[in-house]
Amino acid sequence: MGRKDASAARIPVEQYRKQIGKQDYKKSRPVLRATRLKAEAKKTALGIKEVVLVLAAILVFLLAFYTFFYLNLSNEVDLDLDPNEN
Repeated sequence: MGRKDASAARIPVEQYRKQIGKQDYKKSRPVLRATRLKAEAKKTALGIKEVVLVLAAILVFLLAFYTFFYLNLSNEVDLDLDPNEN
């Protein structure tokens, strides 16, 4: 008896799904294509978070590059000076 009640509860859900499917078919192809393209564009669009992360990575790289050369050049200049000259 429990099985009969469980299968009866599933039927309205299936009817609801079929109704939704029929409504999708009623839309014209250009409307469906535009909706799909809009959803794909939203998925692939760069967000502010990604742009900020890329800019931060570039900034860190440039800062490390500048620091590396600054430290190398400052050490070479100090080596050129002879403390015994004065």
